[in-house]
Amino acid sequence: MFIYLSKKIAIPNNVALHSISWNQDQGYIACGGEDGLLKVLKLESQGKDKAKGLAAPSSLSMNQSLDGHSGSVQVVRWNDLYQKLTTSDKYGLIIVWMMFKGQWFEEMINNRNKSVVRDMCWNKEGQKICIIYEDGAVIVGSVDGQRIWGRDLKGSNLSNVTWSPDGKLLVFGLTNGEVHIYDNMGVLAKKMEIYCLTNVTGAIHLAGLQWYNGRDGYISPNCPCFAVCYDNGRAQIMRSEGDDEPVLLDTGMNVMCIDWNNTGSILTIAGTQQAEEKDVNIVQFYTPFGEHLRTLKVPGQKLTSCSWEGGGLRIALAVDSFIYFANIRPDYKWGYCTNTVVYAYLKPERVEQCVTFWNWNTNEKYVKYVKCLLCMAAYGDQCCLATKSDESNTQYVLILCNSIGTPMETRYIDIEPLYLAMTSTHVFAASKNAFFVWQYKIPNQLAAMEIGGKKPTGKERMYHIDDTPSGVADAIKDTSKAYILTKDPICCICATDKLLVVGRESGNINRYSLPQVALTNQNKLNCRPYQISVNCNSMRLAIIDIAGILTFFDFSTPKDGSGQDAAGELLNFERKDVWDMKWAEDNSELFAMMEKTRMYIFRNLDPEEPMLSSGYICQFTDLEIKAVLLDEIMKDPEHPEKDCLLEMEIKSLRDSRDLLEKVGIEEAMKFIEENPHPRLWRLLGESALQKQELATAELAFVRCKDYQAIQFIKKLQTMQSEQLRVAEVDTYFRRFDDAEKKYMEMDRRDLAVALRRKLGDWFRVVQLLKSGGGAGDDVQLEEAWNAIGDYYADRQKWLSAVNYYVQGRNQERLAECYYMIEDYVGLETMVSNLPENHKLLTEIAQMFASVGMSQQAVAAYTKCNKIKAAIDACIQLNQWNMAIDLAKVHNVKEIDSLLVKYAQHLLEKNKLLNATELYKKANRFLDAAKLLYKIAEKEATKKCHPMRIRKLFVLCGLLVEKHNEQTRSRMKSGKKDASSALAGLLDDDMSSMSDVRVIENAWRGARAYHFFLLAQRQLHQGYFDASMKTCLHLRDYEDFLNPEDIYSLLALSACANQAFNTCSKAFTKLQSLETLSATQKQAYEELALGIFIKHPPKDVKQRKGECSNCETMIPDW
Repeated sequence: MFIYLSKKIAIPNNVALHSISWNQDQGYIACGGEDGLLKVLKLESQGKDKAKGLAAPSSLSMNQSLDGHSGSVQVVRWNDLYQKLTTSDKYGLIIVWMMFKGQWFEEMINNRNKSVVRDMCWNKEGQKICIIYEDGAVIVGSVDGQRIWGRDLKGSNLSNVTWSPDGKLLVFGLTNGEVHIYDNMGVLAKKMEIYCLTNVTGAIHLAGLQWYNGRDGYISPNCPCFAVCYDNGRAQIMRSEGDDEPVLLDTGMNVMCIDWNNTGSILTIAGTQQAEEKDVNIVQFYTPFGEHLRTLKVPGQKLTSCSWEGGGLRIALAVDSFIYFANIRPDYKWGYCTNTVVYAYLKPERVEQCVTFWNWNTNEKYVKYVKCLLCMAAYGDQCCLATKSDESNTQYVLILCNSIGTPMETRYIDIEPLYLAMTSTHVFAASKNAFFVWQYKIPNQLAAMEIGGKKPTGKERMYHIDDTPSGVADAIKDTSKAYILTKDPICCICATDKLLVVGRESGNINRYSLPQVALTNQNKLNCRPYQISVNCNSMRLAIIDIAGILTFFDFSTPKDGSGQDAAGELLNFERKDVWDMKWAEDNSELFAMMEKTRMYIFRNLDPEEPMLSSGYICQFTDLEIKAVLLDEIMKDPEHPEKDCLLEMEIKSLRDSRDLLEKVGIEEAMKFIEENPHPRLWRLLGESALQKQELATAELAFVRCKDYQAIQFIKKLQTMQSEQLRVAEVDTYFRRFDDAEKKYMEMDRRDLAVALRRKLGDWFRVVQLLKSGGGAGDDVQLEEAWNAIGDYYADRQKWLSAVNYYVQGRNQERLAECYYMIEDYVGLETMVSNLPENHKLLTEIAQMFASVGMSQQAVAAYTKCNKIKAAIDACIQLNQWNMAIDLAKVHNVKEIDSLLVKYAQHLLEKNKLLNATELYKKANRFLDAAKLLYKIAEKEATKKCHPMRIRKLFVLCGLLVEKHNEQTRSRMKSGKKDASSALAGLLDDDMSSMSDVRVIENAWRGARAYHFFLLAQRQLHQGYFDASMKTCLHLRDYEDFLNPEDIYSLLALSACANQAFNTCSKAFTKLQSLETLSATQKQAYEELALGIFIKHPPKDVKQRKGECSNCETMIPDW
């Protein structure tokens, strides 16, 4: 990041300021000072065109003084969500202000009149405010002014207060430096351990106590966010109130205040520091992990307060009677590749960082969510993301993506990739002690290797920064050596295709030649580099140090007599407050740099007139600069706008364009010869071409090496008609409508049609063809109709495509459209209209088969004489009866073998019901009956529901009946001779002998389970006599039913019918069953004993009926 002072506002009458606070949502700035001073200011920018964001001029849209305090205003706090301002003065007066009709007015006033208010803090939701007094009094109130609770912490002189992000804890700072944790109802939880004051003696006071509320998310999971800072410069940043391993800081300054930025990624510590026997106002910036980012020196006598803007791009500082504003240029994680801006940002609801690939040309966005994203780099069409591995705390991942975020390759490395650089062939990742070199494969190489069957692998090497590689097998093989600490850590890297430059904290820079990675030189700078960049010919290095000073180091010093590269020299050039720079890709002397809110273009170290901008430079080529306003994008990163990407021309290009427009080609040519560049020559060639000065145009295109334009000039020179040349020039400059108009004026409709055909504007082709007649128009019209049909089909507008394919008589695409819109009637019509053996019939048949329309598929296959394919389709759709009929009609003998194979396949997978259905559809009813018989027997052994088993036996019986009918019809057909009939009888006799059990017992099993179910139904319905009689019939079916079930049911129904003799016989049978265990027999014996002690084994109701033969009265059972 980079920071610089940008604006100063003076308070009238030199009134000293004590506090300042910046509203995070609405942008109001409240400042309080001596003599009851309280002001609300608002800075608004009037950004237009390229001057947006920080570069836009800003002015005070509000400057209101609020009257109400008589003493110095010491505490100023905003409630961002409810747009309220709470202030207090040295007399303890508290005023709540509210906005009404564009002005701030008093809403509530409170004065305890006992002590001074030391601090106030609203919770994250803005619902509660905690007010602490110096004497230990604590008041928690609601946003509407109601007192929730109050408590007097006796013996505690309070100085600071903050809420936890979840609002469940209150943290109080005491004047003696202690920090106490309370719950949100004022009950003491514990005293917090202070680690940063170890070995510190003397009086100390809290300078700041702030817990980042997490409203805009966290930069990483479990990130430190609770800062405690003391006036002696010691501070600790904790992950929670119980963190026993906080981040410890010693700033070495006298601290006055602290403040977190809007994302919790930067902690500001402001105060004074002793320098040259006087106190200097200093603002230090740290990451939550304790890494020092920047130091800002602020003029004035005493800095008293600081506050961040809501967007995190500015910070306000109260110094004496002035408000200083400093602009922040954050180190966004971003890159640029092939018209695509890649940027990362935080979403409060997600742990991962959201990486967006935004193509500003098409406005398409592709999003990836990446955990622990460390940095990124981009080059050409690729982007490399460096992340931390989820599986290990010591491994990191480099992910190579294309411009839409698709991962192409990944590499796991053992060093932390703090710095990343990328060229067309290599990715360089560096930690503090070592760097990793990865030669990746570009997509066309990957495709070629995959076609050749080779595994795409790139070369990977690792080097320690203190090593001196010669380029031959010097890489680290033992990765543990990469963790050896160096006395001079790495702080930045950059690379080209020829050179790798590594900057170190001492100011040393190491130069390595590529691709062999050999150390060629070590140079010494007089600063600590922060950002370095090498120009396109690898001869000059640009250095931006941590103070924002831009210098250059020249590598192009001639070689000395030893043949080695000389040390080079530092150029006599220096620019201050620089935060970004970019070399031109096609000119080694051109570069663009950002200095505060201005962009400067330099040619050979000579500046052009600056332009207002705050954009990050993406690309500098063809005398044009592309810059992206990342600050504006980050305000709404999910919806980037096209005007956030700026395209700017440098002065020589603008001047050349003005000369061509206002003076003439000759003067412009002289200027371009003095300032040669391919883009300027191309501009001259295009201007001369429009004016039909072909000789000048050809010369200019030769100078810029534009071969296609030279060929176009030669083509124009062969044309006799000047009007035709003008039309061709319009075509060259993409003025197609003008070119078509000129063609039509020349009565060259054929050229107009050819132009539109090349452009793919088939709608216009149809219009042109219909406007006139010709021999070839019908053919061209069909081509145009088909092309329009393709246009709609590509966009899946199938109905529209059908209309045009019909006109274009494109049967193949028409069939595809019918299939996509499921118009199978249309497909059937096509089959009937197509001639026999047409190649499209096979495709249509496959379409029918894919949706299960077997009859239509067979018709299509039959029409093209592909009977085997038709039978295969029937088999695939399980239409075996249709397949067998086809086989019989067309004398195909392989059908039985296919049937057997498929049935065996189903049986191996234990799909018995599927196999049964298969045999049934193939009219092999006996085989289907046998399978069903097996299924019924298995179900019976499992004791499944009797109704299911009965249905299986019934179905089995029905199949047996169909088999018998089939056999009888075959015998009656009379088509067989005597020998074949005899053979059929023998076959049937053999099958009856082997399958007699199935044929004869199918209905028997059905009857057994029918009587079994009937007996139980009669028993439950109270028909005990009928139930007993049915059970007596069940005795004949012991081969299908379990005897225990039969006689148990018989005993139960007989007992209910008071036929105790029959019941006794049933119990006797049960006790004699060999399948029962001794325990079961004992149980039946005890049950029988209990029944027959009460009832003798005689039938109480003995009913008789007349015999049907002899009329003798006999018992019913």
